[in-house]
Amino acid sequence: MVIHLATDHAGFVHKEAVSTWLKSEGYTIVDHGAYEDDPLDDYPYFISLAAAEVSKNPAGAKAIVFGGSGQGEAMVANRFPNVRATVYYGGDEEIISLSRQHNDANVLSIGARFVDIDTCKKMVWKWLHTDFFTEEKYQRRNKKISVITKKIHT
Repeated sequence: MVIHLATDHAGFVHKEAVSTWLKSEGYTIVDHGAYEDDPLDDYPYFISLAAAEVSKNPAGAKAIVFGGSGQGEAMVANRFPNVRATVYYGGDEEIISLSRQHNDANVLSIGARFVDIDTCKKMVWKWLHTDFFTEEKYQRRNKKISVITKKIHT
């Protein structure tokens, strides 16, 4: 599986740590930046590169993006068709499972100012290894999101 990574300066250290770790676990990583810790960078550019790749291949690609809170990064990602971004900035880890099981989230946005690197890795692992529930109600709801997205983008 290809994992697309992107961040701004606030998540740079997390992205680098997760990238190294996922490569050691055998994942193919595509790093869309930022490539340095520059407090003047703008996250929409980097996040849009990763989200665009997931948008093109929503069943076969995933992205993990990082920012201070993860909120703005998810907002950018969710502008793209076929992208379902979820945010994790700490707290109950069940939210990670539910984002995959119920919503088939294909982008995980991590709030790096609120999640240490070890917790981040644990949540990434959980997210990557949790499957979507294929029950009709979950499929139906996701299809409705796709219909709404198509209306907006046409």
